[in-house]
Amino acid sequence: MTLQNSMKNLKKQIAPFEQSQTTKSVWQIINTLGPFIILWILAYVSLSVSYWLALIPIVLAAGFLTRIFIIFHDCTHHSFFKNRRLNRAVGTAMGVLTLFPFDQWGYEHSVHHATSGNLDKRGTGDIWTLTVDEYAAAPWKTRIAYRIYRNPFVMFGIGPIYVFLLKNRFNRKGARKKERNNLYLTNIIIVALVALLCWAIGWQAFLLVQGSIFMISGSIGIWLFYVQHTFEDSYFVADKEWEYVLAAVEGSSFYKLPKLLQFLTGNIGYHHVHHLSPRVPNYKLEEAHKNTPPLEKVPTISLATSIRSIRFRLWDEESKNFVSFREARKLVKHNMSSQMKPEL
Repeated sequence: MTLQNSMKNLKKQIAPFEQSQTTKSVWQIINTLGPFIILWILAYVSLSVSYWLALIPIVLAAGFLTRIFIIFHDCTHHSFFKNRRLNRAVGTAMGVLTLFPFDQWGYEHSVHHATSGNLDKRGTGDIWTLTVDEYAAAPWKTRIAYRIYRNPFVMFGIGPIYVFLLKNRFNRKGARKKERNNLYLTNIIIVALVALLCWAIGWQAFLLVQGSIFMISGSIGIWLFYVQHTFEDSYFVADKEWEYVLAAVEGSSFYKLPKLLQFLTGNIGYHHVHHLSPRVPNYKLEEAHKNTPPLEKVPTISLATSIRSIRFRLWDEESKNFVSFREARKLVKHNMSSQMKPEL
């Protein structure tokens, strides 16, 4: 079987799992929003005793907010419900809770799916990634900016604040009227909801509870997106060599998590399946993986091994894997010395 035929066959094997089930979708909303609201209230009540006591429900609520984002994410792919209007309505509501505008993120994320792993089409809906050669040739200002961007404290700490609170509040350049109006509506509802809660419980309590939940869940969200495409043997090639299925199964990791974390992250660890077919709802990703034998060989990372990805900074086109800044420096020096010719 040729490579092209095997790739087509793989997509066909995934197709049966693309149908959403309304009962499962509704139940997921209930078993996600219900615990989130209860934990939020419990965190607020616990503040009267101690913030450290409140941290227990806060951390758990952050996990459920991550799960809420997965519902939002599925809705942007129109995979959570069969009805597009229902996906849009539920997705917009979940976007309010997660601070993401439905149409804007849906557009950027669709571009990410269409270009993931394509070195010639980077820049929309992805993590800023430079190759070793690009970094070596870049001006010092770009190298400093890139180092700051790739610093874990910036990416997972300041990153959520910038993306969720600032970037998501403004329309992207070229946004159409429908997308702009959706962002305005999302912003208005967010402001109204925040004002209502601050009036009801006080702004200090609101910031302590929601601010903490936001920072924890935001860091989790960026970490998941980062680690699912930034692992040692990932997939980055030039446009002429790029293949959608290869980008999905080789450039998207299988993040094998403990069952509780798998539940809270909405099975998004089966990211290779999601990239193969965004129409597979999150509650069918594990089933699709287990019933598709070729997927047994996809890149797999665990909670322990994923920590190593923090040191990955640049993509080396020659060895086709991620390297640290220190390793990149050695590669550049080696390449320069090998290209030098002895004087005659």
